[in-house]
Amino acid sequence: MPSQTLSADCCIVGGGPAGLMTGYLLARAGLQVVVIEKHADFLRDFRGDTIHPSTLEVMHHLGLLDKLLALPHQRAEKLQAEMGGEEVTMADFSRLPVRCRFIAFMPQWDFLNFLADQCAAFRGFRLLTSTTLSELIVEQDRVCGVTALRDGQPLTIRAQLVIGADGRHSAVRAQAGLTSRAFGTPRDVIWFRLDKQPDDPAMGTGHSGPRNNFIVIDRGDYWQCGFTIEKGEFEALQQDGLAALKQRIAAVSPFDAGRLETIADWSQIRLLSIRIDRLDKWMRPGLLCIGDAAHAMSPIGGVGVNLAIQDAVAAANLLTRPLQRGRVTLRALARVQKRRQFPTVATQFLQIKMSRKRPGGGGKNPMPGMLRKWPFLRFVFGRLLGMGFRMEKPRRFAAR
Repeated sequence: MPSQTLSADCCIVGGGPAGLMTGYLLARAGLQVVVIEKHADFLRDFRGDTIHPSTLEVMHHLGLLDKLLALPHQRAEKLQAEMGGEEVTMADFSRLPVRCRFIAFMPQWDFLNFLADQCAAFRGFRLLTSTTLSELIVEQDRVCGVTALRDGQPLTIRAQLVIGADGRHSAVRAQAGLTSRAFGTPRDVIWFRLDKQPDDPAMGTGHSGPRNNFIVIDRGDYWQCGFTIEKGEFEALQQDGLAALKQRIAAVSPFDAGRLETIADWSQIRLLSIRIDRLDKWMRPGLLCIGDAAHAMSPIGGVGVNLAIQDAVAAANLLTRPLQRGRVTLRALARVQKRRQFPTVATQFLQIKMSRKRPGGGGKNPMPGMLRKWPFLRFVFGRLLGMGFRMEKPRRFAAR
């Protein structure tokens, strides 16, 4: 069957936060944008869905904040955690110089549906779901489009620029031959959900037991729970059986063993294999990677979505004019990485430090004592977590 051919200024592979935000900003400037997303919709559980003050500030600048916050969400002005039986405030956002001094917890599918709806207002924007990347089109060593399958039918998209925003398992970066550096992490996370009960304990966003971290996130009518395990331990846990795993979880969680009986089989459990890596170069002629495709993040701090949004804003700020002029040089693409390199490296450095085991593998966690001795640290952590190391402000461009 002959391939359908589309033309665009920019083809974005991946309809996640980075891809849709970039698409929105480019289409707002009058550019022709095609976003391809391999799934039929955005409805997948256990994805990053913490929307930090930095992202909310972007939405404010775009005039979308009130609409976004009209959607169901929970707010956290502080991040609480229990460490070794002691409740501590890890981060306080109350002094941030931004419009929203809180984290909004919102299912990522709601956030993505919202962005997709806003994108649809622009004539030059197209979102193609159920569309899987086949190959990059390379001519004279320059990427100039992609071939794809849409509902099993061949599709060709020619574009000045291809942006890989297809996540930590990016097919774009693999096909582009971009090299990366990986940083070892000692932990993985098992995610599962528990329906709420009237007698459930009141909790913040985190809970730590004496031996393992246990994460609890309020999702409205259910709890999203995370249980951290040693890197690569999941297969051994499966061999030991589900009952043994539930006993381990009950020993460190705020829920008793009876509450875990609703976990009936392994299909209710999702393994997140934590990895931290980043590309040496985010680009080659005609192609750029952003978000997790350029730098996979640990879930520590829930920063992945928010770094992706900041990447998207920086990319649109720096590449809209070249796209409007029809000349996107390698130097223009390199400016995006130069702009976003420091916040990426600094954030990953902190994540690596926080994930390392303490010498001896045990002992009392020093964090509660540090926060009592230096209470200003909760505001420092609030600024680093809430605003990151560099916030981006979307520029307004006259439509072409």
